[in-house]
Amino acid sequence: MEVSHLKKSYRETEAVRDLSFHVKKGELFSLLGPNGAGKSTTIDILCTLLKPDGGEVKINGCMAGKEDLQIKKDIGIVFQDSILDGSLTVRENLNLRAKLYMKKKSRIQQDVHEAILAVSAMEYIDRPYGKLSGGQRRRVDIARALIHKPKILFLDEPTAGLDPQARQDIWKMILHLKEERKMTILLTTHYMEEATVSDRIVMLDHGVVAESGTPAELKEKYQVNTLDEVFLKVAKSEGVFA
Repeated sequence: MEVSHLKKSYRETEAVRDLSFHVKKGELFSLLGPNGAGKSTTIDILCTLLKPDGGEVKINGCMAGKEDLQIKKDIGIVFQDSILDGSLTVRENLNLRAKLYMKKKSRIQQDVHEAILAVSAMEYIDRPYGKLSGGQRRRVDIARALIHKPKILFLDEPTAGLDPQARQDIWKMILHLKEERKMTILLTTHYMEEATVSDRIVMLDHGVVAESGTPAELKEKYQVNTLDEVFLKVAKSEGVFA
């Protein structure tokens, strides 16, 4: 994945400003930053849901804006807010999703079964989605994104609103997916401690790259675990607040 000089504004607000980075195949890549840093806007552009004002995005060699259909076939997306029906069971929700990609009933059943197994959600497959806990719903959200076997998985704040145990469980599952399926995973988070399990991190602040590197490189440079402290140091050194 190649992102070059990406720009996006909402009237007078520059959400993303000249943003460039690349993600290697099979990598767990984190976009780290506080609320308003431009993380969700960047994700929406990469997933072809939002058109940038400038710059280029290439995913698996396909150019966003020109080959969006192929890009959509290659990616799975988990949004901050669920798009599933709370009154339907997990199985019913996923069957409806699977029908968008395939027609054979046997294939639908197989792919839904595999997606549920991948997120360890079999025990509540026949419960209404709306009756599940926050962590259980997030697992099902991820299963929905896995049904068509994407090459790249986008996760926008996958642990937002979850309790510490649920957050830990979701992260174990993400790491398992990366290793088991050899997936490329790009996620956003504002938790520094979560991003440290990534292969590489790009820290965003006001729509620009404030810092980037491996978790080890960033830890060695800043020696802090609190995100606000990291961004304060980065902002001062980069002149963001000058």
